Amino acid sequence: MTPPSPLLQRGSLWMAIAMLITAALYWPGLRGGYVFDDYPNIVDNTALQIESVSVPALVRAALSSPSSAFKRPLASVSFALNHAFTGLDPFWMKLTNLALHLLNGGLLFLLGCALLRAARPLADDAAGRRMAALLAAAWLLLPINLTAVLYVVQRMESLAQIFIVLGLLGYLRGRREMQTEPWRGAVMAAASLVVMTGLGLLAKETAVLLPLLAFILEWLVLGGLSRGSATRTPLLLIFVGVLGVPLVVGSLWVIPMVLDPQIWVHRDFTLGQRLLTEARVLVAYIAWTFIPLPGWLSFYHDHFPVSTGLTQPWTTLPALVVIAAWAALIFVVRRRRPLLALGLAWYLAAHSLTGTILPLELVFEHRNYFASYALLLAALPLLWPLPDTSADAQSVPERRPTQLLVGALLVFWSLFTALSALAWSHPLRLAVELAGRAPHSPRAQYELGRTALVLSAYDPHSPLIETAQQAFETAARLPGASILPEQALIYMNARMNRPIAENWWQHMFEKIRAHPPSAEEDGAIMALTRCARDGDCALPVDKMIELYATALSHPNPRAGLLIAYGDYAWNVLHDPALAERLVRDAVAQAPHEPAYRVTLIQIQLATGDITAATEQLRELERLNRWGTLDEEITALRAAMPAS
Repeated sequence: MTPPSPLLQRGSLWMAIAMLITAALYWPGLRGGYVFDDYPNIVDNTALQIESVSVPALVRAALSSPSSAFKRPLASVSFALNHAFTGLDPFWMKLTNLALHLLNGGLLFLLGCALLRAARPLADDAAGRRMAALLAAAWLLLPINLTAVLYVVQRMESLAQIFIVLGLLGYLRGRREMQTEPWRGAVMAAASLVVMTGLGLLAKETAVLLPLLAFILEWLVLGGLSRGSATRTPLLLIFVGVLGVPLVVGSLWVIPMVLDPQIWVHRDFTLGQRLLTEARVLVAYIAWTFIPLPGWLSFYHDHFPVSTGLTQPWTTLPALVVIAAWAALIFVVRRRRPLLALGLAWYLAAHSLTGTILPLELVFEHRNYFASYALLLAALPLLWPLPDTSADAQSVPERRPTQLLVGALLVFWSLFTALSALAWSHPLRLAVELAGRAPHSPRAQYELGRTALVLSAYDPHSPLIETAQQAFETAARLPGASILPEQALIYMNARMNRPIAENWWQHMFEKIRAHPPSAEEDGAIMALTRCARDGDCALPVDKMIELYATALSHPNPRAGLLIAYGDYAWNVLHDPALAERLVRDAVAQAPHEPAYRVTLIQIQLATGDITAATEQLRELERLNRWGTLDEEITALRAAMPAS
């Protein structure tokens, strides 16, 4: 029998084929639109929408993300550059994401080669490269990773992973150098972890996991921390510096925060409930990765039930047992099957930030972007065993049932990814698909209504209006629904001069009284304000005042909500005193947000309080880093009366 070509033996050709197939499968989805958090982060974020590339414009864009206090500047700058060259067309945004996904696949191929070489030094290298290609190809095709590509804002996740994988590759390079030059190699390994973690943090906070992933790699595969190892001392110094110290400092910062009950008031769960629920979530992710069913990969998971006790729901205790057994298995198999142990441990580590104590939402598919590779690393070498010698590699391998299973899974994953990408190719098709996948998700039903409403262009004769009305009413009736469906019903019908049901207002008030409004709900209230201010909606003033009074009755309302009420007070109520007081409160709550201070100065100039405006302008100038506020400051100075 003719032996495989060198390219096939090395796995490079397989990787090229996998990348081409991945690009073809995703291509239809590039024609789709924006969804969910794409809007606040990109579509409605005017700071990103630069027309030309300049340092002030890029700095302004870098600091504009509303999704995190850390701003994720590298991801934001990448969105801004997309806009500078191709505008807001989502095709080019998604094409960039696809390119990053393929780059991640190529880097994971290199990482797989290095891992297999380190874990199986006596094995055939060509077979190892083919296995690395299989791992990377399977990861590229996994349906659970689709949202990291076609959900534009999750470029943050894929960018962060690039630096995580580069950091691991650099660490492995340094470790090889340590075999001959221990301290020189240690410097290389440490520098890779520090630099790549720092760069990755500019994209998303998940990059902070890089040192933990490297430590697990060292412990389970490389063995350099063993007693008597020549590399033990430099490696201990590295991990004390890049993992131990940051872990202690981070814990001292995070733990008091998460123990504060106020941090959980905007969530439907407590810290304890979150930890119980996340055990079920982590088990669910495993199933969703290997057997992606439409009802599981539904994008919207706000209907995922919260665990309120060990038996509520009943799957909570079994999930905790599975996680405990998973962790125990790492110690059992770590000597005989280091790659299996590594995959198991990396999976838990990859979720240690988003799946434990932080008050984040419970479920998102894109959180498995690196974790899914860890699962494949644990599973595929078991299902497709590697030959141990080059002689074995030349023989025709036995077609085991497990190898046929891997082939069937690859076909299944490819078909599911292709069908999902096709659904993502048009906003309404996607909304209908996701609403069907998650009939009990208020968000999915609301998004169907919102998409139909936007596409209807508020034409009362469009059949999409009825689709929107029904979807909003369905969403409003579902357990756990926010005020968004009622707000949408009011907004839509007011825009079209149709009757507004009294119960829509009352349901909004009841929901807000029961629970402080979330950031999403703040945005919904702001949308009503803009509609009334611009004259597009004839909204009852008494209802709007009651809406704001109810929302602001909770402690520590967000600054954005105060600004919105100030906007309403100025433009609709024509009450300058109330407007100024509200905007002052917003500035006091968010003193480093320049937009709020600009609004305050404009109000003070309009009311003739020049002294106060001058004082606020000085504060604004202190916030003007790298000239990002030059335009605003120049305009405000020009509006100042001549002395």
